[in-house]
Amino acid sequence: MQLIGAILFALALVHTFSAKAFERLSHKFPRHAGLLHLLGEVEVVFGFWAMVLLVVMALVAGPQNAIAYAETQQYTEPLFVFVVMVVAASRPVLDLVQRLIDVLSGGRPLLQAWMGLALVPLAGSLITEPAAMTLAALMLAPQIFRDGVPEWQKYAALGVLFVNVSVGGTLTAYAAPPVLMVAATWQWDSAFMAANFGWKAMLAVLVNATAACWLLRAHLSEGVRRDAPALASRRPAPLLTSMIHLAFLAAVVLLAHHPVLFLGLFLFFLGFTTAYPQHQSPLILKEALLVGFFLAGLVVLGSMQQWWLQPIVESLQPLALFFGALGLTAITDNAALTYLGSLIDGIKPQAQYMLVAGAVAGGGLTVIANAPNPAGVALLRKGFRDESIGALGLLAGALAPTAVAALAFFL
Repeated sequence: MQLIGAILFALALVHTFSAKAFERLSHKFPRHAGLLHLLGEVEVVFGFWAMVLLVVMALVAGPQNAIAYAETQQYTEPLFVFVVMVVAASRPVLDLVQRLIDVLSGGRPLLQAWMGLALVPLAGSLITEPAAMTLAALMLAPQIFRDGVPEWQKYAALGVLFVNVSVGGTLTAYAAPPVLMVAATWQWDSAFMAANFGWKAMLAVLVNATAACWLLRAHLSEGVRRDAPALASRRPAPLLTSMIHLAFLAAVVLLAHHPVLFLGLFLFFLGFTTAYPQHQSPLILKEALLVGFFLAGLVVLGSMQQWWLQPIVESLQPLALFFGALGLTAITDNAALTYLGSLIDGIKPQAQYMLVAGAVAGGGLTVIANAPNPAGVALLRKGFRDESIGALGLLAGALAPTAVAALAFFL
């Protein structure tokens, strides 16, 4: 089953990198467009192959073993990302964030875009990375990820966004999934993170965001105000409503490790939005469910890769461990990688640092590299050709900001 799991994981990776090809085939073969479009949805890939794994496991090892395996996996992160995406993307929260951005930027689109690529990812250290990704994607979509902007520049901006969100959550010990996996075991608190990772992450985020905005300056006209879709043609939600939504968001973040509680709170949130529909826009339930499905599939498939990943991590010296983690993150979730590192007995502090630094620096290379990335893909893919984000395009766009982050962590 371990070998079968590795083969299916490899097939899922190939499927991820070829998702855009399925979208193109859906236009060439309209008779099967529905199926091809489904297979071209990046968010569906790992959930689909996880289902294949469970079916094969039921045939090889028996239905009871397959059910037991599925039920013993930890699905807190997929559930949390689903809930925090819906709450963070609600219209009153976006209204409040937009008001703050407008005040700080003076309404200048170039400065608004810079804040979306720099300040919002850094705010992920407080509100968690999935929430930061959701807010940043919705803010930047009408400015950068739209018709009229060259495709290669969109991929460059997407790479900057993904890398900045990945490293921007390292100012605290609870916001970035790869840090959270090791914080308790290695006794890393938020003061440690700020002193050893935070200031370096801030430097990388500011450099990346500034370079991306300089590249896009011609498309961020100072004279044009492009409102986010949630704000278009409607008056902002009342401040009290926005504050209540923000309180829901804060409570979900505080209860991030208690799914029974934050799911119960989410039901209250749905009730509140139903009670005051005049202040709401449609919730992004479909997009958030797809992202949750993707991450749950990654949990099911990724849990079977420990047998070959852990020996690699254990065998590397600190410098090699940094680059190894950076590369391996591209083909497996960075939180899973650091979790494997936390299982190593007697791992030295320098190796601990190198492992986490490499994992977060490489968090923008692919859609599976960091848990919030599927959220960004779900919210931004309509702005790309064929309404699909190509894996190679993302990889190319993320190379330069990843190099900046890697250099920063060596300071």
